[in-house]
Amino acid sequence: MTFAKRVYFWSGIYGILDLFPMYFLEDRLGIEFPPATNHPEQYYAFVGVGLAWQLACLLIASDVRRYRPLMLPAMAEKFLAAGAVMWLFTLGRIDAMTLAPFLVDLVLGFLFVASYLRSSERSS
Repeated sequence: MTFAKRVYFWSGIYGILDLFPMYFLEDRLGIEFPPATNHPEQYYAFVGVGLAWQLACLLIASDVRRYRPLMLPAMAEKFLAAGAVMWLFTLGRIDAMTLAPFLVDLVLGFLFVASYLRSSERSS
């Protein structure tokens, strides 16, 4: 359980530190990674949903046994996001700078799988 607790706790902290500043960076990101955001509602919805998942990670870390079922959609979130961005990269629609943070999500997804397997009733 300690492994899963650490994985989810640090994933949540990392995610909050990574995503929260985006609330204040819309204009700057539009300049550094054009084009600018045409649909700010989608940008802020992405940030909000991402932050909600970081809070879910902290919740899982607070009681791994109780919230173990929530690990499954947490894994899906990591693998679906990373998979979509890797696909866009292979199509040449995004650059490596955009891909890089999602590779962190891919690694976290595998750590989530390991956490799920290590936290089963048999291993407790």
